[in-house]
Amino acid sequence: MKELIPTINEIVKYGLQSNLTVTDKEKLLERHLVKIYDLYFDIEYKFDETDFSDFDKSQLIDIRQNVTSNFKDFGFYKTILDINDIDNLKDNAIGDAIDDLSDIIADLLEIKWRIENNSLADGLWFFELIFYSHTQQHILDLLNFMKQKNG
Repeated sequence: MKELIPTINEIVKYGLQSNLTVTDKEKLLERHLVKIYDLYFDIEYKFDETDFSDFDKSQLIDIRQNVTSNFKDFGFYKTILDINDIDNLKDNAIGDAIDDLSDIIADLLEIKWRIENNSLADGLWFFELIFYSHTQQHILDLLNFMKQKNG
């Protein structure tokens, strides 16, 4: 898991800094999102029963604004509510690539914070929990958006 924090850092910079000048920004983002996805399958930890302090989400105030400044052509996209309901061609929804990346970054920042401030086990436990229940879908939706946008 020594690649986890460096990979997180490569993604979260787009939510922590505005107007970054990075060559092949979307390609690098895609690579690091896939890396995070891959690292999920390598999670191993022993549950730490320590009563740790909680992450302060109030520090995440400028993420969406920074993501917007870094990916000006990210926006809304159409999605399907139930991909398995192949006979239903009417129930669509709207997704938001800015929201997807903002949520991914917020989740990754909490994973990183827990590793650095609580314990590796706590961070990996949270990674496993939040990835399956939240982050994974945002990554899949964002990668699909990027593929559709870029052809």
